[in-house]
Amino acid sequence: MSTEIRANTVLPGRREPITLHTADGLRLVGELALPQHRSPRATLVCLHPLPTHGGMMDSHLLRKAAWRLPALADLAVLRFNTRGTASEAGRSEGNFDNGESERFDVAAALEYAEFHDLPDVWLLGWSFGTDLTLVHGLDPSVTGAVLLSPPLRWSEERHLRAWAESGKPVHALIPEFDDYLRPEEARRRFAPLTQAEVTGFPDTKHLWVGKADQALDAVVSAVAPDVPTPLPRHWDGEVDTHQVTIVDS
Repeated sequence: MSTEIRANTVLPGRREPITLHTADGLRLVGELALPQHRSPRATLVCLHPLPTHGGMMDSHLLRKAAWRLPALADLAVLRFNTRGTASEAGRSEGNFDNGESERFDVAAALEYAEFHDLPDVWLLGWSFGTDLTLVHGLDPSVTGAVLLSPPLRWSEERHLRAWAESGKPVHALIPEFDDYLRPEEARRRFAPLTQAEVTGFPDTKHLWVGKADQALDAVVSAVAPDVPTPLPRHWDGEVDTHQVTIVDS
């Protein structure tokens, strides 16, 4: 029977809780989602929005990526709570540090991916997570980056130029009505990152409410261009559903 893929639909996959260990001695709560019967073709390491404004590993685009993309695109999805951040899965140790000590969190996630031989690692940042990507994510193990609603709050021109010099692909997905950075300004501010592909999304706001399908299509097109998009909106086979409990950080 064909089932419509909705906000709380969980498609088949292998999912396990994981613990990331940072160089400064913290344990971070996370989850790794893998295709059910195949090896992943690529890996998303997800960096969530600002925890002081409700961001966490369960922020809706990231949990939908984890619930859908292993089945729809054969992607591995690693998501986790940065230091001091809580979700239904638990609270990571430490305290929010305005994007400074979070460099250890990004490094811990990339080390986990490398140690477990996860292929073709892409950073998927959303809002605050895009600043973590640009400031701390330029690592030899990283293939490229996808930036959802980048505010460029902590990212400086020197970070953009460093990514430009690396030659790694960067895709910036910019809502038309973003609260912080809209498409025209984004194209100007991303100019130092010469290979950045800046794409505007009509009738879309910073949180992508009601636009998850379009966001995930764009993510998959960037990291796994061999996968046809738009992705299926229905699933033929067994599905689960899960209602996430929202936890305040």
